Amino acid sequence: MIDHLEYNSEREHLIIPEYGRHLQKMINYAKSRETKEERNKLAKAIISVMGNIQPHLRDVPDFQHKLWDQLFIMSDFDLDADSPYEKPSRETLNVRPEHLPYPQNFPKYRFYGNNIKTMIDVANTWEEGELKDALIYTIANHMKKCFLNWNKDTVEDDVIFEHLRELSGGKINLLNADEDLTDATSLMRSKSKYSSNSNTSNKKSYQKKSNTNTNRSRKRY
Repeated sequence: MIDHLEYNSEREHLIIPEYGRHLQKMINYAKSRETKEERNKLAKAIISVMGNIQPHLRDVPDFQHKLWDQLFIMSDFDLDADSPYEKPSRETLNVRPEHLPYPQNFPKYRFYGNNIKTMIDVANTWEEGELKDALIYTIANHMKKCFLNWNKDTVEDDVIFEHLRELSGGKINLLNADEDLTDATSLMRSKSKYSSNSNTSNKKSYQKKSNTNTNRSRKRY
């Protein structure tokens, strides 16, 4: 009996381990059949078993196509059977994806965050008009709020306008604009309002939980 022991390190490498060794043996058996009719019949049976092993794939679009691709991949592209879909090739599987450059963002004004530059770039692509003006002032008010979160004091609108002009590459210039930004008191009041509401709800939740625990621990006669 000891002579017939098998270790995984000595067994055949599993191409897709999630399906297990028994399914790999079924595929190898299907590859060894002489007639194509028998191989087609076994391939369909294997696809049915694969669907039962991976039920979460049933919610994935093109579920059957994925299973057939995995079948040929596990057969090392050596299973001569008819597929309702185009068979995958070894070359396609081994193609490396293009290198994805990691974004190198070193913003000069870190307190505005990285997304503010994206918002400004989008605003630069818009046509001149009321919508663009509204977007620009929304961005400027958001910059002012971010500045106040960092500075905890006050800031002049001209400072925000100068930063906006610099970050937009000179394309957005509000230094001579007649309209002012939202005052700092209103911006900070909206922040404190949401903060106080959150604290109040947490406090009520804690009091309710404490009362529940007190009632549960009370002795009953």
